[in-house]
Order: sequence, then C-alpha cells, then structure tokens
Amino acid sequence: MNGGPFTAFLEAGVRTATPLAYAALGELVVERAGVINIGLEGAIIGGAFGALVFAGAGGVSLGFAGAALAGILVAALFALFVVTLRTDQIITGTAMSMLGLGLTGTLYRTMYGSAGASLHTPTIAPAPVPGLSAIPVIGPALFDQPVVTYALYALVPALAWWFYRSVAGLALRAVGEHPEAARGAGISPDRVQWAALLFGGAMGGIGGGTLVLAQVGTFAEGMSAGRGFIAIAIVVLGRWTPFGVAGAALLFGAASALQTLAQTTGWAMPYQLPLAFPYVLTLVLLASARARTAAPAALGQRSA
Repeated sequence: MNGGPFTAFLEAGVRTATPLAYAALGELVVERAGVINIGLEGAIIGGAFGALVFAGAGGVSLGFAGAALAGILVAALFALFVVTLRTDQIITGTAMSMLGLGLTGTLYRTMYGSAGASLHTPTIAPAPVPGLSAIPVIGPALFDQPVVTYALYALVPALAWWFYRSVAGLALRAVGEHPEAARGAGISPDRVQWAALLFGGAMGGIGGGTLVLAQVGTFAEGMSAGRGFIAIAIVVLGRWTPFGVAGAALLFGAASALQTLAQTTGWAMPYQLPLAFPYVLTLVLLASARARTAAPAALGQRSA
C-alpha cells in the first residue's frame, strides 16, 4: 500500500469500520422495530467462531454463511425470550452476550485444543477497483478493500431506501413508534420484531466473520472485544439513520486506526492509549449526545 502514513491511516479506518458498520446497521433495523439487542456482542463473537469452523470446512464463502448462521442462532434465542416470552431486553441481552463469549471459548478449546487451528483459516484478499484504487490518498483507502467492504457501500443506500420507500420499511418503523397502532392496522409487532432480530443477528454474525475472514485471519477467545456495545453506541450517534450510522462507524474506525498512525509516524506514546481511544470516545460521545429525540418512541418497551 502506497501513499504515506495518512493513506495508511484512512485504509485502516475503513477496514476497522467494516465489521462495526455491519453490526450497527443490523442493530439499526432491530432498534427501529423497538428492541434493544444488548446481546449483539454474542452474535458477533458467534459469527467469528462460525466463520472459523465453516471456512475451515469449505472456504471463505461458506465461512461467511456460517458466520451469518451463528449470528442468527444467537438472535433467535434472544427473540424467543424477549419477543415471545416477554422477558426484559437488557437482562436477556446481557445474558446472551455472556453466553456467546463463554460458549465460543469452550467450543474453541474443545474442538481445536489450546493451540487452535486458526493459523490455517482461509481469508479473503483485497480486490482493488481498477482506476478508482489509483486515486491519490483516498483511492487505496476506499477502493483497495475486500469485497465484503464493497458490499457495505451498496447496503447503506439500499437500507435507507428500504426504510423510507418500502411498505415493509414503513411497517417496521410503525412497530418501533406505535406498536398498538401498528397492530390495529393489521401489522403483527411480534412478527416484525422477530424478522428484525434475525436480520440483526445475521449482520452481527457477518461483522464477526469479517474480523476472521477479511482482517486478522485468526480466531481468539473474546476477540469481539466490546464491538457489540460500540455498535449500539454507533446507532445512537448515527441518530437511527443508515447514513448516520455509516458515518459514525467510520468515526470509530478512524479512532481505532490511530494505532496504525502512531506506529507509522513514530509517536512517542504508550501503545495502550490508541487501543483505549475507541472506548473512551464511546463514553464521551454518549455522555454528550443529544440524539434521544431521534430514537423510536417505543424503543426498549416490553410488549403487552
């Protein structure tokens, strides 16, 4: 990769933002349906482990399918308790995150031993876009990425169109704003929330799969490292809109990429500081955010 430290910083920011954006866009759909999925962390780590297992059996494409499936399974368990059995969303989501982290760690040690098999995980290489990747500074950052990143570029406007231009998107937003009114119009809030949660789980799983198959090429216990909670914060900072969420994800990706910039420019600072910066940024921005008025009116409310 050429272009100097700033180009390397931008490229690392986009790369780091990709799994966050997938998870956050899935969570956006979930929250627009009136549910807060604190268990997103479990879907991400489940997707990462699913990617490891399935990619080892059938390559990268099967790995992404396995990642999505693992995320869906975690989300389905969450939906069963929250939507069908009417349990508390926060408590249940916390349990799902703990379950995902503990179960993947146990399965990893059981299936692969303490040494693991992650060094042999297939990965997807960057696919430069002819012409565009040669644009100075921003070309390598935006157009010398894996295909999974390019899919994200298309997903954001497609999701924005779906929210505001489709009947299904209108139904989803109606459930998140006024579930009783939606029910009176013949829309089943439970069905909509189930569908939203399964989609959000798949997206969280793909985010975890991206970590393994498009970035690090390995699996480690707890490698989700709080990304599920950061993704939830990204939805808030993005004011519950697809383009806002994408922009917030890029902001957090840039915050994480500060480590790359520090290394390439020789900044004299403890390495722990750039590692901690995304989490500090989450706390600072959430403390100062005034986006609550943009939230769905029924967000987090237990259905009757």
